[in-house]
Amino acid sequence: MFNTTMPARVLINEVATRDGFQSEASFVPTDEKIALIDHLSQVGLNKIEVTSFVSPRAIPNLRDAEEVMQRITRNPQVCYTTLVPNEKGAERAMACNADEINLAMSVSETHNLANMRMTCEESLSQFKRICDLVAPSGMRINGSLATTFGCPFEGVLSADKVLTLIERYLEAGIQSISLCDTTGMAAPQQVYDLCTLVRSRFAHIELTLHLHNTRGMGLANVMAGLSAGINQFDASLGGIGGCPYAPGATGNICTEDLVHMLEANGLDTQVDLQQLIALAKQLPDLLGHDLPGQVAKAGLRTETRPVPASVEELRKSKATLAAAKPF
Repeated sequence: MFNTTMPARVLINEVATRDGFQSEASFVPTDEKIALIDHLSQVGLNKIEVTSFVSPRAIPNLRDAEEVMQRITRNPQVCYTTLVPNEKGAERAMACNADEINLAMSVSETHNLANMRMTCEESLSQFKRICDLVAPSGMRINGSLATTFGCPFEGVLSADKVLTLIERYLEAGIQSISLCDTTGMAAPQQVYDLCTLVRSRFAHIELTLHLHNTRGMGLANVMAGLSAGINQFDASLGGIGGCPYAPGATGNICTEDLVHMLEANGLDTQVDLQQLIALAKQLPDLLGHDLPGQVAKAGLRTETRPVPASVEELRKSKATLAAAKPF
């Protein structure tokens, strides 16, 4: 089905404090956000998507974007990225010295209208203006393609459209690309085929997969992406997140579950899984609800449990009976 070539190291990007927190029912206090980001900064992640410089009216949960960006303690080994919706958002990101901004539009025209209230052409025109605005600062620019693997309104979209939009992104001045399964519609063979095609056409660019686990195929899709040569993945602590403009779109793939799976397959992430699990276990109290992540609940696959007393008694009983039997 897939080839067996795997990358030497897999880069993990954490998106919980933006993609996750934006959809929470309650506002996560600013001090708690900062503390979580500071802890995440020390576990070996490649990037942390800190927040979004969007209008507080649109996403009230991220109304503290400036304060969070200005107060976090940065690790020089981590890229601190933010989502920006427009030129004003880009200006706010530059003022806060973000390492990278993330621009997003949908492959699907319908989803882009629902999410961004713009046509795809309007989004692309805005991206060009943002790239021109940001270029003198030297800040990196990543471009995300939402609904790459399917749209809840339009269904599966053509690979040719994805390739065309990547070309348009690069022409605008965007430097790296995220292929996003916004609604968890992707299947492993589809992921492998499209990622292989994109890598063959754009071998020189940095590619990231942003996957959701809406239909339970998130980690299988990671394995497909790895087989196609993708070595960078977005994930969300505890598996929180989801697109508010896509019906049925539940959480992102879970960071600790992802790292656990990769390490179980002998892949190097340089992420401290035990610290990650400890942070995930704190999230239910912070958010006030259970989380979809599995490893934080079940424990590592290598962990063992104490033998029940009843089994020990049975062993002793059987040993006694065996010793009493004549040869």
